[in-house]
Amino acid sequence: MNALFTSTSRFSFSALALAAMLAGCAVGPRYEQPATAASANWKEQKAAEGWLPAAPADALDRGEWWKLFGDATLDDLAGRVQVSNQNIAAAVANYTQAQALVRGERAALFPSVSLDGSGRRSGTVGGSSTSSPSNSFSVSLGASWTPDVWGRLREAVSSAQANAQASEADLAAARLSAIGDLATNYFSLREADAEIVLLDETIQGYQRAFDITSNRYAAGIAAQTDVLQAQTQLVNAKAERVGLQRTRATYEHAIAALIGVAPADFSLPAAQWTPTVPGVPLGVPSTLLQRRPDIAAAERSVAAANAQIGIARAAYFPNISLTASVGSSNVSRVKDLFSSSNTLWGLGLSVAQVVFDAGAIAANVDSAKAGYESSVARYRQTVLTAFQAVEDQLTASATLAQQEGLRREASAAADKTEQQLLNRYRAGQVSYTDVVTAQAAALSARRTLVQLQVNRQTTAIALIQAMGGGWQAGWMDGAAQAQPATSPATR
Repeated sequence: MNALFTSTSRFSFSALALAAMLAGCAVGPRYEQPATAASANWKEQKAAEGWLPAAPADALDRGEWWKLFGDATLDDLAGRVQVSNQNIAAAVANYTQAQALVRGERAALFPSVSLDGSGRRSGTVGGSSTSSPSNSFSVSLGASWTPDVWGRLREAVSSAQANAQASEADLAAARLSAIGDLATNYFSLREADAEIVLLDETIQGYQRAFDITSNRYAAGIAAQTDVLQAQTQLVNAKAERVGLQRTRATYEHAIAALIGVAPADFSLPAAQWTPTVPGVPLGVPSTLLQRRPDIAAAERSVAAANAQIGIARAAYFPNISLTASVGSSNVSRVKDLFSSSNTLWGLGLSVAQVVFDAGAIAANVDSAKAGYESSVARYRQTVLTAFQAVEDQLTASATLAQQEGLRREASAAADKTEQQLLNRYRAGQVSYTDVVTAQAAALSARRTLVQLQVNRQTTAIALIQAMGGGWQAGWMDGAAQAQPATSPATR
């Protein structure tokens, strides 16, 4: 037995030495993160100055960007989304699966060992051939290993790792999207609450105007058309309130689905809405490459595609396999299985090389290269789209902030006009048509101001999402460029 293990050790050492000597022959191209078009500053940043005040980035850097709005109810709902949202749950499962695939690919780098054993008792009965029962036992221990001489297995591990990192980014994107949808629906619901309160106040005013007009008509001072116009205003306002109730219910149902409960089991009571618009720390465009999950996922797809080129190229070279076995067979007693006189052993080395495949390997390599170029193009387009989204939201933020001041001024003027015309109507100086027109204009101005305020909040949410929500892709912070670059011509 000692001689057996000595021979086996020498064989294994020789195989390991051969594998180590040839390890430098890895055929996969070294990975370089693709270059992208990026400027030093945002084009619309100056336009947004003054409308996007500087703000502490603590919440954003921790990823809890929704806390910038200072709404306790939103904070609670965001916590429930992260636990119960089914899209996030699916992304978590996908990430777990990707990590398992990495472990599976990494396991191929190591030898596999198997143990087989069997036992049999046999004999014959009847006639002259009757014999006593006999036992037969066998046991064998086998090992096989495919040295990663050409780097194919390491490239497979690298590809699986890149895909797992892309799944991690997809998980971050799912969270960012789900909480972004939650915040947008939440503030839209609060805006509907504010509009309902506004309409309730307006309906009360319209009811008083209707009563005044009816009294004037009964006294023979006003025409019946004045009463009908006042009634029309009042009924239309009530109808709009009913429509807002439906809109609010729709947002409430959407929030229920996002937090993973049935709409019938969820309700969000009306509450006072504070249209807080937080300042969003912008940083520089280059930070987007680490903070946007979709960019990170696209870059990892490029890395995975790069590894596939090496896997395809490895098919040009022979496959080398090492095997070893030791065991005993046809032994009548169990204790004899471990006797050196009954031991059988074997060592093997196999090499397989494709001699002719009509260009199949070359086609696979070309396909892998094309897949890499396609992933590079998608990555660069994702980056450009991200830059566009940030610039769009910066423009929208600055524009809406300026509009809010103007709309607030217009609403105040419309309120004064409404009150003055109503007083003049009571004095018999104007017709009721003028009052109706002023009332409609005042209500429209008030609702427009409220809608603009929630638009500022939802635009801030969109800007935070465009900035990546504070998430950080650690592997992109120089790690991807640790190896020397390979020019595209050599791929």
